[in-house]
Amino acid sequence: MKIITETKISAPIDVVWHAFNDPNDILQWDSCGEWHTITASNDLKVGGFLELRIESKVGKSGFDFAAIYTQVETNRLLEWRQMDDDRLIRVDFSENGTGTIVRQTFNADPTIPSNEEWADWQGVLDNFGRYVAAKRT
Repeated sequence: MKIITETKISAPIDVVWHAFNDPNDILQWDSCGEWHTITASNDLKVGGFLELRIESKVGKSGFDFAAIYTQVETNRLLEWRQMDDDRLIRVDFSENGTGTIVRQTFNADPTIPSNEEWADWQGVLDNFGRYVAAKRT
């Protein structure tokens, strides 16, 4: 089953792209519910790694997230393969008349109810949109 999350951001595509990929920015927006990212590194090229340390805000143990980029097209497309479960994640960036649309598409994790997984990923993407909007003001 495919899951799709999407947000529209009133900002130019280059600003959105930079905030999505810069490790310092990632630390500001990559959170949802009880989880937040405390370290981030990003080698933004095909074969490069995205590595995050994600911790619980409520005392649960954290986890490491690692992915390898399979496609990188500046201001247009990111695709990575998650190292722990081999799932492919695609993130499309497109301009519309009033800003930028960011759409994530990926296969659902069979161990998580799809509505919960969608809510988590959509929550992170919504945080991202709010972060970029606030950063621009």
